Amino acid sequence: MLGPGVITGASDDDPSGIGTYTTAGAAFGFATLWTAIVTLPMMAAVQFICAKIGMVCGMGLAGVLREHYPRWLVYSAVSLLIIANTVNAGTDIGAIAAAINLMAPIPVLAMVVPVGAGIVVLQIFGSYALISKIFKWLTLTLFAYIVAAFMAKPHWREVLKATFIPTVRFDNQYLMTLVAILGTTISPYLFFWQASQEVEEELKMGRETLAEREGATDQEIKIAGIDVNIGMFFASAVFYFVILASAATLHATGKTNIQTATEAAEALRPLSSGVATVLFALGLIGCGILAVPVLTGSSAYAIGEACGWKCGLNEKLRNAPRFYAIIIGSTLAGVLINFLRVPAVTGLFWTAVINGVLAPPLLVVIMLVSNNKKVMGKRVNGRLTNFLGWTTTIVMSAAALGMFLTWGK
Repeated sequence: MLGPGVITGASDDDPSGIGTYTTAGAAFGFATLWTAIVTLPMMAAVQFICAKIGMVCGMGLAGVLREHYPRWLVYSAVSLLIIANTVNAGTDIGAIAAAINLMAPIPVLAMVVPVGAGIVVLQIFGSYALISKIFKWLTLTLFAYIVAAFMAKPHWREVLKATFIPTVRFDNQYLMTLVAILGTTISPYLFFWQASQEVEEELKMGRETLAEREGATDQEIKIAGIDVNIGMFFASAVFYFVILASAATLHATGKTNIQTATEAAEALRPLSSGVATVLFALGLIGCGILAVPVLTGSSAYAIGEACGWKCGLNEKLRNAPRFYAIIIGSTLAGVLINFLRVPAVTGLFWTAVINGVLAPPLLVVIMLVSNNKKVMGKRVNGRLTNFLGWTTTIVMSAAALGMFLTWGK
């Protein structure tokens, strides 16, 4: 039963996410723990809506926009996605290279190109079934943060208070961190990826034509909901414990401004001071290899569907050359970003901020699509889903606006 939702949830905890949560825990201690609880229903609702769009329409989100909406809306949405994805993929590739550097004295920039090339080869020559299996198993590397959080022996009364009683501040640093948390948790690339992967799942079942894929039974919708909820719960659990581990280690010892992978690795020191760096590196490599194909793949799906090309990870290179050309081009652009020499964790954090700013307009589009009876038929959003979806849109918009209004203050 479990597939796209679990993969999406796991890829949500990409290096940008790990870097952002570590930065938040180091800077503010336990003060942002509440965001993991609040964002869980929001991210689950958004991903369920995207999954439902893919299942009901039999095509990805960009394909639905192309079919039912003006071209300017399609190209605007895809453009926002490409900007966010390219920057995100670039910083994630750099994070993988930085993680390798922690274990072997190989210069980070020397590893960037081989890492990017290796991921492209995996996407082009690995089958979708193989990629899915790799993605699912790589999620296990993130459990190290949960163990580290308990071994750090935090003050649990303070932890519980911070978890269930929100701390809200209106200074720019806090609001920027809030935008980053929202942006790396409810990310644009996940919207497009989720819908497209539901289509991939149907293709695996032998539903080759659009007519065969259109529509979804109550049972299929239910399974998709379970899949998404499990994936998002996993993502939120890791999110929560990365902040907790960082707060109990880095913030507690006065390390409130981290910029490098080495500094971020200190969050895992309670596991064992001798292997903390290795554990952090393995986790970063695992979630990076998990996320980069999702980022570049979602860009390729979006452009391919918007242009009416044949696309999909189930397709061979010769059958979908333009789809794979987008993957290669996106990865190359991401590789080049690393030569700007931005510190690893700083780059990951700013990537999350960019996602947080670009996500709200895309969420508006998704909510309009999912409530359009001409598109969704009887599968338009229910009251609870609509409430959560629009609340997410408003909250992310307000956080981004607040960040800009307090800039420089």
